[in-house]
Amino acid sequence: MVRASGNPSGQAIRTASGFICLLLFAILMNAGPCSAEPLARVPRILILYPYDERIPATAVGGEAVRKRLLQATDGKVDLFSEFLDLSRFPEKVHIDRTARYLSEKYATRRPDVVIALGEEATDFIARNRNEIARNAKIVFCGLGGTDAAGMSLPSDVVGAFSEFDIAKTLTMARGLQPNARDLFVVGGSSDFDRSWLATARRDLPGPATGLRTTYLEDLTIDEFEDRVSRVPEASIILVLTVFSDSSGRNFIPQNALQRIAAKASAPVYGPYSTYVGQGAVGGNTVTFESVGMAAAELAVDAIAGKQIANVNVPQTYIADARQLKRWGLAESNLPAGTVESFKEPSIWKQYWPAIIGIIAAFALQGAIITGLLLERRRRRYAEHNARLRLLELVHLNQSATAGALSASIAHELNQPLGAIRSNVETAEVLLQREHPDINLIQQILVDIRDDDQRASDIIIRLRGLLKKRSEIDLQEFDLNDVIKSAIQILHAEAEQKNVLVSSTEPARELPVRADKVHVQQVILNLATNAMDAMLDATTTERKLVFETTLIENSKVELSISDTGRGIPSDQLDSVFRAFYTTKPSGTGLGLSIARAIVETYGGNIWADNRAEGGAVFRFVLPLAQRG
Repeated sequence: MVRASGNPSGQAIRTASGFICLLLFAILMNAGPCSAEPLARVPRILILYPYDERIPATAVGGEAVRKRLLQATDGKVDLFSEFLDLSRFPEKVHIDRTARYLSEKYATRRPDVVIALGEEATDFIARNRNEIARNAKIVFCGLGGTDAAGMSLPSDVVGAFSEFDIAKTLTMARGLQPNARDLFVVGGSSDFDRSWLATARRDLPGPATGLRTTYLEDLTIDEFEDRVSRVPEASIILVLTVFSDSSGRNFIPQNALQRIAAKASAPVYGPYSTYVGQGAVGGNTVTFESVGMAAAELAVDAIAGKQIANVNVPQTYIADARQLKRWGLAESNLPAGTVESFKEPSIWKQYWPAIIGIIAAFALQGAIITGLLLERRRRRYAEHNARLRLLELVHLNQSATAGALSASIAHELNQPLGAIRSNVETAEVLLQREHPDINLIQQILVDIRDDDQRASDIIIRLRGLLKKRSEIDLQEFDLNDVIKSAIQILHAEAEQKNVLVSSTEPARELPVRADKVHVQQVILNLATNAMDAMLDATTTERKLVFETTLIENSKVELSISDTGRGIPSDQLDSVFRAFYTTKPSGTGLGLSIARAIVETYGGNIWADNRAEGGAVFRFVLPLAQRG
């Protein structure tokens, strides 16, 4: 004490040393695990899976959690996952060992939120929270409110409750199978399996009234398969869970259901969405996706500093459309709002854009076809009217030609008539003799018959010029024959005008398909114009030449040349226009009608001047194809 009081400077040193030690201790304490953390960092979330990664229920729920968290945080979150495997290793020593391992693993990266999937994971983190995630928010999912209450969880442990109502699954089954008489409930031998069986015994008696209920439990998987294969057809099979069978063999529940459903002789139902697609018809369930989404929403609110509270995940009916079809169950008997999986979309739903496109294409095509048909009808009507106009013009032109040739025709007709009269008078004189010359009289009669035939031919040709028709008479004929006929009609006119007419033709026939009278009229128009054009020439130089030529074995050309004054070169294209004429009394229609006729039958017509003088008119018609 004296020493202490007599040495104040030493006391001060000791006091200062003690203060410094305390300060250093405080600094060291504050420089623990958190000192390495930045002040602003992304939140850490640990997802605890109760089983291994093969269990579909937690795998699907966990994936939904991860997807929603990444979406809500725009990827700014650290996600960790741990698979506790508590179904195969439920011993306390394993649980404690796992807790120590996770405590050391996350010592420098303490989670801000822990999401526990299922009852086992929730119980695990609730008991080991201080060691693994002190001060972290705990969010759980995958268990009902009653189960959570039985666990005596801390008040700040919040969850998304998922209630599985097996009675509603049975209601769905009875709606689909109103004539069912037996109910078989299948459950495994694990603790979880037995808890499900207990729930079924508690909840099913009421809804199961009228059904003979049989519980299939404490069996091996092979025995389950054998029993369900022998149930009556009018039965309902409810498969709960089979985590393990009576032999201790472990299963993933959906795999066990798949084996049972494959052997079942009646429709199988179950309380989990993962059973759909594995052989179950369906059931009332809480989908694992919706469970994961609900838990993720709670976690998002927790890291945002919001107050969170327990929520209930909504239930829904689900069904497998393929199993409905397999068992002949009516889709209309499903509960309202049932979600159908594996339903083949209708042709309309699957291909509606293509169907609309096809319908639109057909409608457009129909409109186009209708338009084309109307246009075709209008065209045919116009063509019919054009043919009528053409026939009228041709008739007028024929009448004009007959009028122009009437003098020469009358002169030509007088010749056989005069010869007939002369022969008749001679025959009368011979008959008045006492001994008439019979041979001579017979020759006179032959001459009279020939002259009569010649007169008849002249009249027939004239009638052909004057006859009016209402339709085009398409026929196949030799063009050379029409030329000869036209030359016969022009014979008298040519003699009167001192025109020498000649023609050249190939050795073979030149068949064309047209109206014979119309083609003849073209030849007459061109020939009469040619003879008129030679009136100024000396009588010895008036020559009219008809020449036919075969072109490429597909066309026939007729040229009509004269030795007249020709056509001015600047008017060669104008001579076929309507009303164009160089004659004082001409109508200007002859050549335009000729062009209309030739073009009607697929040909063309044109005019040139001959090098030696005069003009030449040519027209070409397709050669008729003979089979």
